[in-house]
Amino acid sequence: MEDPKRLEEGLGKVDNEEIREYGGGEKDGASHGDEKIEQEKKEEHVIQTAEQNQERVLIKQKGKRVATLDAFRGLTIVLMILVDDAGEAYSKIDHSPWNGCTLADFVMPFFLFIVGVAIALALKKITKLDDSIKKIIIRTLKLLFWGILLQGGYSHAPDDLSYGVDMKHIRWCGILQRIALVYMVVALIEALTNKFRPVPAVLDRGHFAIFTAYKWQWFGGFISFLIYMITTYSLYVPDWSFVHHGHHEAKRYIVKCGMRGHLGPACNAVGYVDRQVWGINHLYSDPVWKRLKACTLSSPSAGPLRPDAPTWCLAPFEPEGLLSTISAILSGTIGIHYGHVLIHFKGHAERLKHWVSMGLVLLIVAISLHFTDAIPINKQLYSFSYVCFTAGAAGIVFSGFYIVIDIWGFRMPFLFLEWIGMNAMLIFVMAAQGIFAAFVNGWYYKSPDRSLVHWIQNHVFIDVWHSQRLGTLLYVIFAEITFWAVVAGILHRLGLYWKL
Repeated sequence: MEDPKRLEEGLGKVDNEEIREYGGGEKDGASHGDEKIEQEKKEEHVIQTAEQNQERVLIKQKGKRVATLDAFRGLTIVLMILVDDAGEAYSKIDHSPWNGCTLADFVMPFFLFIVGVAIALALKKITKLDDSIKKIIIRTLKLLFWGILLQGGYSHAPDDLSYGVDMKHIRWCGILQRIALVYMVVALIEALTNKFRPVPAVLDRGHFAIFTAYKWQWFGGFISFLIYMITTYSLYVPDWSFVHHGHHEAKRYIVKCGMRGHLGPACNAVGYVDRQVWGINHLYSDPVWKRLKACTLSSPSAGPLRPDAPTWCLAPFEPEGLLSTISAILSGTIGIHYGHVLIHFKGHAERLKHWVSMGLVLLIVAISLHFTDAIPINKQLYSFSYVCFTAGAAGIVFSGFYIVIDIWGFRMPFLFLEWIGMNAMLIFVMAAQGIFAAFVNGWYYKSPDRSLVHWIQNHVFIDVWHSQRLGTLLYVIFAEITFWAVVAGILHRLGLYWKL
């Protein structure tokens, strides 16, 4: 018989032959009396009832959703809103200016991790390969469209009420664009290798069987790792220049490089590839390295430039660029591995053994590389140690959620995360990208800074608590995160979801 735990999680398969064997009893064929006939009829009735009950259980449980997926996705959206809108007040949670890892630096890899997990579950069964590939391409194009629209410069939400972008300076890269490219690569590998995929019931025993069963997924991740590492450490970076547009004039600056394998802000291969591929006018114009000690005395907070600041402090840099996105494919690959474990292993203990052990190994590798100065943890470069550190952290958090929510059943405290996770795209657009706040700001009294949003932020939070920092934090927690959790809960109640 299939493990009851497996049936409970909607991953089992009812075997009618086993049911018959279990319920059939012994038959010697010697007696053909009325009692024997009556007994056989009763046994057949019991068998049929058992089959029907098993089928009902299977149908019911197949629709069961692993709550951890939605809660983890919701957590990532909440972190994004928190660090984006409160990070300026609390620089400790804002992006690290260069090496190191802060709370904000977990957002992107957490997104990619849960995208990988979701791919494994979504492509668990492929009936028509062409249809699956078509859906993957269409979803990728949708993500690219929304990414360019929201982060390419067309939208100036929430404070600037104007719209439009000069195509000479449009930003081609961004959060959704990176998610789109990683999703496309990882999902296509998963779909195209479908015929090599093992059936859950016949997966070989052993701790490494799950790795060998999906060797093509890991091969794709390894290729991305090789491309990134070889390019980062062998590509020659020449001197380069940029034009900085000040208040009254535009001035050209030159950055001296002429080196290979440099991992500093000015002369790394990641930035060089983006300048060559996209053009320097299409990169992010306000990089976080401006908060480095070399650039400002206010470090790690933002502030005026030092008089002796190097010229590259004013230069653009793309944190979601091409080469770093190639490295980010590995984050999606690790996520899809966690999804494969969820599919193939029956018991909670087996799943957690794989998840926690891999998470710890990744953390140990990352910390070793960082503190030996071999490969520093760096979000802007999306270094290999950063991949390992954030993926290991994602694996541990995911395992913790799985224990608390799906095993112990403590869902109530995390319901708001589930609701947000079920409508992640909507909350990302409306809250994290400030579209709803911009809509409200559009209805102002006399001047744009006298809108409902500004009034609530200033009079309900900042003035009451007599603190800009604390007031900003409380505004983000209650007027943004809590508000959108309630909205997401109502939409869930109504069965309304925005999915690409």
